[in-house]
Amino acid sequence: MEKYLPIGTVVLLKNAKKNVMIIGYAIKGENGKIYDYLGCLYPTGVISINENLVFNHERIDKIIDLGYSDEEWKEFEKYVKGAMSKIESENK
Repeated sequence: MEKYLPIGTVVLLKNAKKNVMIIGYAIKGENGKIYDYLGCLYPTGVISINENLVFNHERIDKIIDLGYSDEEWKEFEKYVKGAMSKIESENK
């Protein structure tokens, strides 16, 4: 499984009962830690900014539906991987 999944991908997180849709990347949590993904509950979407979830790739148990992926996504994915690699090396 690729570490960064396209926007719109719906996943089930480990020990969760509701699905989550990926809506962003490299999100700083309230604790100052950078997380791989920003998500919202599926199918309701963003109802309140306070109800969004931050999580890392390792928490994904199952991909329910893979979001749209094209050449533009593949280029952006390279950027996300590079940015996250830089952040991870700076935080060591």
